[in-house]
Amino acid sequence: MKKTVIQSYMRTIICLFSFILCNQLAASQNPEIISTKNGEIKVYPILHATMAIQYQEFTIYVDPYGGKEAFEGVPNPNLILITDIHGDHMNLETLNELGAQSTQIIAPQAVVDKLTSTFTNLSVLTNGETTSIQGIDIEAIPMYNLPEDSSSRHPRGRGNGYVLTIGAKRIYISGDTEDIAEMRSLEDIDIAFVCMNLPYTMTVEAAADAVMEFKPKVAYPFHYRGKNGFSDIETFKRLINVSSDQIEVRLVNWYPERE
Repeated sequence: MKKTVIQSYMRTIICLFSFILCNQLAASQNPEIISTKNGEIKVYPILHATMAIQYQEFTIYVDPYGGKEAFEGVPNPNLILITDIHGDHMNLETLNELGAQSTQIIAPQAVVDKLTSTFTNLSVLTNGETTSIQGIDIEAIPMYNLPEDSSSRHPRGRGNGYVLTIGAKRIYISGDTEDIAEMRSLEDIDIAFVCMNLPYTMTVEAAADAVMEFKPKVAYPFHYRGKNGFSDIETFKRLINVSSDQIEVRLVNWYPERE
């Protein structure tokens, strides 16, 4: 009798753990919807700087990180964009688990140089260059730290931010950057994903100030876990809300382990 009670208790614990894990995965996969004249763009916040973007039958993974299980229930990628060489952006373990050896990958030269010969479909995109795939325009945007000196974790030209034009919507993905002139001068951005974490990128205040300069229609804070924990994205939203009624700030959970 005692053994039966213990077994029943263990089954309950296992089921509860599985339920929590599934809920965490599902939370990270509820897509944000962007409407276009030709259908919906679905953006899946995955983890930290990682997202999946689905439009019609085409799916893009940006900086895949977190292992294959982080993409459970998300369509397989037709294209992978990588912004920089650091492990939370160019993650070889996740790329291998996804079986991305023959998937088309677009990345800066520094990333391509580090990917092994097992990845056979690599394309280099340099700051300022644009390419087009399946009707989606992809422009590489500078991302770097300030001041520009030998201590910079992200020197100018090594990594890429990206502006994607999908269904006439312009989507900006900042990469690891600070409040740089190239970001402030962006035009006609519909959706902006903006990083904010010290000491790697910029403060919440700097991010908010830059967003109020280039005025995207919608701004999402992402990549907000830093050396001392999580940035205050509520303050980011408040700073923009008190200064502009033209920019919508949407807060979504990029860290399902926090739930």
